[in-house]
Amino acid sequence: MRRIFFSALLLAGITGAASAQDYRFDPPWNKPPQSKVMFTVPGVDNVPDLYGDINDPQLVVFFAGNQFMCIDELLEAFKQQYPAYQRVFAETLPPGILAQQIEGGSLTIGNMRITLKPDVYTAGKTRITGMADHFSKTVTYAYNKLALMVPSGNPAKVHSLKDLARPGVRVSMPNPAWEGIGKRIEEAYVKAGGEQLKQQIMEKKVKDGTTFLTQIHHRQTPMRILYHQSDAAPVWYSEAYYQQMIGHPISLVNIPDQHNITATYMAGQLKNAPHQQAAADFMDFLISDTAKKIYRKYGFSVEKPD
Repeated sequence: MRRIFFSALLLAGITGAASAQDYRFDPPWNKPPQSKVMFTVPGVDNVPDLYGDINDPQLVVFFAGNQFMCIDELLEAFKQQYPAYQRVFAETLPPGILAQQIEGGSLTIGNMRITLKPDVYTAGKTRITGMADHFSKTVTYAYNKLALMVPSGNPAKVHSLKDLARPGVRVSMPNPAWEGIGKRIEEAYVKAGGEQLKQQIMEKKVKDGTTFLTQIHHRQTPMRILYHQSDAAPVWYSEAYYQQMIGHPISLVNIPDQHNITATYMAGQLKNAPHQQAAADFMDFLISDTAKKIYRKYGFSVEKPD
């Protein structure tokens, strides 16, 4: 009886240890702001894509989500350069979701409803151009390209976009319905293997469950790779670069230029921005040498590709 009881305790301990490790790679990967009470519970209360001061902000920025790694340094540098603005709130959700939030006027996450209006919205060139009537001013400030994110060592031996079509290779793929990168990746599939490759990954493999469509690509994809739920994922280069930068067991597979695409990041100052001067100052900051240095540090390009 005593031996059985000890075995049960040992099993519980092992199970508990394994369970505790389930969240070892979970965000937030950024540095949370300091408060008197620091309360983040992995898997329960953890909101990694909302930043800063939600109460009475002096500036509100909606960033296309895959720029989350730049936010800490970017906002700190902005506050130093423009000390009048110390309460800044930012969101780094998928650009399509942010666009819906702009149109609808609110967003609910869990039990929290946010009705703040953005002063500045950033996204890819196509979306910003399509929403041109919302903006009083737009600027281009960074560029990116695609890469493949795989677990360290690349156990599935994925070396190209065509390899994603192989039976059994589990792909994490942004949903083109609200992730701008999804449509750009589909363009790359056509470049690499024609419509047949695109259909294989986006139709056949979605149906058989070996292509998983994400709801928030820049968070779900690295987590699926880190927890070995997916074997490979097309991502922006900066996303795989960042995971390696912070020491996560991720490998980056380059995609050749002839199969790659270029993303152009643009920012728009909202015509109805509640904080017009702060918005104008942030737009100027985004194209400053300081901001460019930060984007370059995290794997983005700031020079227009040839």
